[in-house]
Amino acid sequence: MLYRLLSNPDRPNYCQLSYDETHHWLRATWAGHIGPDYAREGATVGLQMLEQVHCPYLLNDNSKVVGPWFDSLEWLAATWGPLAAEAGLRYVAHIAQADAVVNTWSVADSKRLLRQFEIQIFDSEFEAVEWLSSCQRQVG
Repeated sequence: MLYRLLSNPDRPNYCQLSYDETHHWLRATWAGHIGPDYAREGATVGLQMLEQVHCPYLLNDNSKVVGPWFDSLEWLAATWGPLAAEAGLRYVAHIAQADAVVNTWSVADSKRLLRQFEIQIFDSEFEAVEWLSSCQRQVG
C-alpha cells in the first residue's frame, strides 16, 4: 500500500495520503491550518502518488481543516491540474470543511479552474464515497 504522512514540528500530521487498494482511489486527508507551502507540498506528494498508480479517482478530505484553506486555486488550475490529468486523474470528490463559513471553494470555482476532471463537493464522507463509487460503476 502506498502511504505518506506529511508532518512538520509546527504542523504535525497535516496531510495523510494513501492509495486505497480496495476502492482503487487515492485519498488525501488534511488536518489543522494548512498554509500555502504545506498545501503545495501535500498536493505535490499526491501528484507523485497519482503518477505511480495512474489512478483516475481522488478522495480529498478537508473536513478536519481549520481556517482558510490554500489561497491559490489558480496554482491548482495552472500547475497541478494539468499534471494530475496527465497522470490519469478524472474524478475528484472533495469533502468540504466542517465550518461552511470558511469554506470558499465552490463547485463553480472548481469547474471554472479545473476543467481537466470532474469535481464534486460534499459535506460528508459517505456522500463522497458513494459518488466516487458511482463513477467507478459507470466507467467499469
